[in-house]
Amino acid sequence: MGSDPQYAKYPLLPLAQHIFTLTNPSSPKPLQQTSLKSLQDAITEHKMAPLYRYLAHPVEGILNASGESSSQPAKPLGRKPSAAGMVASKHSIPQIDMPWSESEYENLKKDNDEELEGFKKEEAEAAEKAGETEVQAARGKRAEFWAKVGDKDRAITAYEEVFEKTGVLGTKIDIVLAIIRMGIFYGDKVLVRKQVERAKTLVESGGDWDRRNRLKAYQGLYLLTVRSYNLAAPLLLDSLSTFTSYELCSYSSLVVYSVLAGSVSLKRVDFKSKVVDAPEIKAILGDGEDKLLALSGALSAGPGADEEMKDVTTPAGAMTAVNLTTLGSDVPEAEVAVDFSPLAQLVGSLYTGSYRSFFGALAAVEVSFLSQDRYLYEHRGWFVREMRLRAYQQLLQSYRVVGLESMANDFGVSVDFLDRDLAKFIAAERIPCTIDRVTGKGIIETNRPDDKNKQYNDVVKQGDQLITKLQKYGQAVRLRGSERA
Repeated sequence: MGSDPQYAKYPLLPLAQHIFTLTNPSSPKPLQQTSLKSLQDAITEHKMAPLYRYLAHPVEGILNASGESSSQPAKPLGRKPSAAGMVASKHSIPQIDMPWSESEYENLKKDNDEELEGFKKEEAEAAEKAGETEVQAARGKRAEFWAKVGDKDRAITAYEEVFEKTGVLGTKIDIVLAIIRMGIFYGDKVLVRKQVERAKTLVESGGDWDRRNRLKAYQGLYLLTVRSYNLAAPLLLDSLSTFTSYELCSYSSLVVYSVLAGSVSLKRVDFKSKVVDAPEIKAILGDGEDKLLALSGALSAGPGADEEMKDVTTPAGAMTAVNLTTLGSDVPEAEVAVDFSPLAQLVGSLYTGSYRSFFGALAAVEVSFLSQDRYLYEHRGWFVREMRLRAYQQLLQSYRVVGLESMANDFGVSVDFLDRDLAKFIAAERIPCTIDRVTGKGIIETNRPDDKNKQYNDVVKQGDQLITKLQKYGQAVRLRGSERA
């Protein structure tokens, strides 16, 4: 067992989601008002003067769309490059204004200066009367302070200073994870990528079990933000059973990310075992007896599970919405319960081939999850397109010939829509089939790839290349021999 995690409290990543919500045109106004209040309360409670200025300043604030101020000239619409990862889009305008108060900012800044002065005195006293451990503790407090108030550059500089002066591997990993969270907070994907690689190097050099598992969640979330869902899926799914990184995201969010990444990227066999039948996912997405058995551990226990569980029945009027966002959290925080029913329907309908229900569930997932989450929003169009493609491929691989009208009825869409949608994937060589509408209603004929012929042609092609290289090598050897002669 390693030491307890350090530097894991700040920055407060839920605030980044609130900032995103304020600029998200898909978010309902009541939710934006709630996010604004939560953001203002956090700024006041934690005295976040740098973040307050970064967000609400009349000229420099990223939430100030027009930059209008009584004493400052207007600035053109648009966002600073540094704000690109925090707002819904480059030109998104908040539906609800975040007011700026110069006096409030000065009061917050004054409190920050007083707190910093205290850290300086503590560090000076530690250097004079105590040892290096106490000095490092004071430096760590200063780094956490900058992370708490939302000053990215100063926080990273302070963390790096602590990193350089510490020799404990576990502490070094914790510092790098804290820097990763600062990058995630501000949407700095380049910084996050570099620090994830740095953390992997440290963990591989002797990191403990807990930090290895925490890094899985960090790496999975980063890969999700850069649309590497195929790489993110195994990491996120593996994190479900050992998740402790509540400073990164809530457990309910991890479930959403894991299911979405697995649904779009895993092969059908892996999708069945790791998503559809996974006990951790059934405990949330399942219904009735399956959910209760998963929560009790009976599903993963196999045939030897406690026989008493057979008497368990589903309580009447069970709610479909569950809230696991505070599971294992040291400081429970009231959050809105998450309704997982669209996600459960998406998984179930895709696996069972209920394509009409699948399309309805996909639309509901886009509205409820993809359009509301700051990590998923950017890739929502791509995700919906890839899931449609997956459903088309799954149906067509079972048939040699399918009627266009019959397939359109299965999916609950018009023939013209299906024709246009399939044509895009066929042109991009994502679906090996052809559509014949000359004969009447239209026929889709699949062109099954012949794996044996493909392997034979590959061997012949590679053999020809090898023979050509050997001939050139033989000629070069003969030339050198004639030169020596």
